[in-house]
Amino acid sequence: MDTESGSLAALDGRITECRACPRLVEWREEVARVKRAAFTDWTYWGRPVPGFGPPDARLLIVGLAPAAHGANRTGRMFTGDRSGDVLYQALHDLGLASQPTAVSADDGLELRGVRVTSPVHCAPPANKPTPGERDTCRPWLVQELHLLRPTLRSVVVLGAFGWQAALPAFAAAGWTVPRPRPAFAHGARVPLDGRDGLGGLDVFGCFHVSQRNTFTGRLTAEMLREVLRTAARTAGLPTTPPGDAGAP
Repeated sequence: MDTESGSLAALDGRITECRACPRLVEWREEVARVKRAAFTDWTYWGRPVPGFGPPDARLLIVGLAPAAHGANRTGRMFTGDRSGDVLYQALHDLGLASQPTAVSADDGLELRGVRVTSPVHCAPPANKPTPGERDTCRPWLVQELHLLRPTLRSVVVLGAFGWQAALPAFAAAGWTVPRPRPAFAHGARVPLDGRDGLGGLDVFGCFHVSQRNTFTGRLTAEMLREVLRTAARTAGLPTTPPGDAGAP
């Protein structure tokens, strides 16, 4: 896989053309053809979904993979599904997103100092990429981290799969990951030292914003906001005071 790109915009364009994983290509395109009944009028994106957010982001959020009828439909990370509803509401509560909802790629949503990406860029069957697909997709995340290095100061990783995928990418992008590798946990904070003059990076663990976690109360809105707030402040981003969030 050739990932040599000089800007995030160029990298994003190259990601959307990737066909490296036959199983994922077949699935994402089948979903785009068959569609869900509620979205029969949509023209599905049906391609790899690039990251979303400004090129000078100080905080990066790393998820799992696009949802079949969410980002695989809309073409933008965490857009058009329940997980995105939870994530963008929390970012808006903290003043890090211009609006609390994300329904389509042209809905006007803007992120403030934050970028959202995933270690796997294609929607996988049953929302479960294989380890091989994760590893094949990793060079895209490494290149994205390289391009964000001048400003990136903290990362929130959503879920254990993203954690396992992201730690090797951080190492490949120039940060030193402790040995043995830190285990995933909600609220975990792992400082990574940079090599060759690269600044440090704080990595935070957070339960994924999946319905399985949010519907059962394993991850509450306040738990999510607290991790995002801490990571944002570590990155030097201003956040809305808790009393002004207007969220439950």
